[in-house]
Amino acid sequence: MPLVRFLLYPLFGLVCAAASQAADMVIRSEKHAFRVSTLTRGLENPWSLAFLPDGRMLVTERPGRLRVLDASGKLDPRPVAGLPPIAAHGQGGLLDVALHPDFARNGWVYFSYAGREGQGYATQVARGRLLADTSGHRLDNVQQIYRQRPGSSAGQHFGSRLVFDGKGKLYITQGDRGEMGRAQKLDDLAGKTVRLFDDGRFPPDNPFAGKEGARPEIYSLGNRNMQGAALNPKTGELWATEHGPQGGDELNIIRAGRNYGWPVITYGANYGTGTKIGEGTSKPGMEQPIHQWTPSIAPSGLAFYEGRAFPGWRGNLFAGALKYQMLVRLELDGERVVREERLLKDGFGRIRDVRVGPDGHIYLLTDEGDGALLRLAPVNE
Repeated sequence: MPLVRFLLYPLFGLVCAAASQAADMVIRSEKHAFRVSTLTRGLENPWSLAFLPDGRMLVTERPGRLRVLDASGKLDPRPVAGLPPIAAHGQGGLLDVALHPDFARNGWVYFSYAGREGQGYATQVARGRLLADTSGHRLDNVQQIYRQRPGSSAGQHFGSRLVFDGKGKLYITQGDRGEMGRAQKLDDLAGKTVRLFDDGRFPPDNPFAGKEGARPEIYSLGNRNMQGAALNPKTGELWATEHGPQGGDELNIIRAGRNYGWPVITYGANYGTGTKIGEGTSKPGMEQPIHQWTPSIAPSGLAFYEGRAFPGWRGNLFAGALKYQMLVRLELDGERVVREERLLKDGFGRIRDVRVGPDGHIYLLTDEGDGALLRLAPVNE
């Protein structure tokens, strides 16, 4: 049975004098003092985290393992069995994990990954029912529900995040696979946000459904490599972060049929040379980001905070950053970023995922060969 961004503000000083990799550290930020606890180490390039209803957690490791941790962070040494073949190719591997909104009843776990597609590799999504017995955990009745086409031998820009919209639809964010021209092609699934029903069918009201020469799965286009995505709890809209090239990382609100410009417009530049990409930073018919980072912070992981543990952070948006190894807090006024605070800079590793737990604490994964699960909790707890 199933298991039941504007002004920049510097980081305030560390309250304790412990070394940066200590298991517990107290940090004073603009709004809250909080304790950073290392719950688990020894994860190999962990990528995503999901909370089970009974307090346990699922964590993906990019080489291709799905792991179970108890509520305290103790790792089950036995990976979840039953996953399909995972291609740990370049930046690809086992990526995001998400529970079906009705998981407590149906047990469906969804995950995105790099898999074989033709002679190359592509972002794919599957689901399976999570079961447990004396031998451990396994996925049963595994079904592939999405395949990005065509495949590519390239090793970069797979995306990918999975977000349910609360209305029976699943968003899948992706990358352009390092072949930038693909992001503008409607007969190509790379560089797009895809919207599907939970079983993989495409909704007939998708913006390009029925349009000749267009893939009906497509919801938005012109995206470079989206590795952070979260549903705005106030509006129900999908917000996403994506990696720019040399500069020009973006925060966008993903809307039906919109073109986010890559590679025609960007605030970034070519690596090494710094030369211009495309036609500039704006063009009629193409969306401007809500916020952009130049120089790049390499955003990955995104979460809106509505918990009770940190009242001063309610309504804020948190983004992980691989570059500068930090957590970015964004204060919002509607659709505007009005303030940014940078936390944990260079203290704990590359922040790959950001999640708000059922307890209102913030949980982070660090993308390292000896990756960690971190928890941010108020100092008064």
